[in-house]
Amino acid sequence: MIQLSRKEEKRALIIKAAAKVFARRGFASTLMAEIAIKAGIGKGTLYEYFDSKEDLFFAVFEWFVKATEAEAKVSISALGGSASERLDALSDSLMSSWAQMEDMYSLVMEFWSASASSQMRERFKQAFKNGYSDFRQIVSILIRDGIERGEFQPQVDIESVAAALVGTWDALLLQAWFDDDFNPLTAARGFMTVVINGLTATPRKL
Repeated sequence: MIQLSRKEEKRALIIKAAAKVFARRGFASTLMAEIAIKAGIGKGTLYEYFDSKEDLFFAVFEWFVKATEAEAKVSISALGGSASERLDALSDSLMSSWAQMEDMYSLVMEFWSASASSQMRERFKQAFKNGYSDFRQIVSILIRDGIERGEFQPQVDIESVAAALVGTWDALLLQAWFDDDFNPLTAARGFMTVVINGLTATPRKL
């Protein structure tokens, strides 16, 4: 386990405190002083780590993306077995995280909004591009492994399926944000059965 320096620990503390404030107040309404209070530090100290609210908001975005990717990698590495089982594990991990991230999901909406703003547009667009690319790569590796093992059909368009899966998971969480009665885990499991039936030579039972 990597040991963080005191400065890195404080930076991480500030980012997590900022995430909670941004999620509750929104980017536009949040004051740096509020974040400093939440982090238990002085406002001057906050500016020793981040030059502006925009820089801190982007740091929160990077932290959020890395944490999501790390959780996905852990979920699939912890489970051996077939590519289908690991794809299921990845899907379950992402959808099951909804209960923990529901209060923070407003951050995702703020991030998407920032990608359309004139002030932060290019910075966030590039970061979103990289984040989605990395996540598609994780899924592509699993599908490719299934093909190499003879589990999945060789003619599968790996990149297209990976992009569709990532897009679907995104959309399911978005629906759960708008609809309290919508269960993303249940929907994802049904969807994954259909997808994996299409990938494999021997479909599983519905």
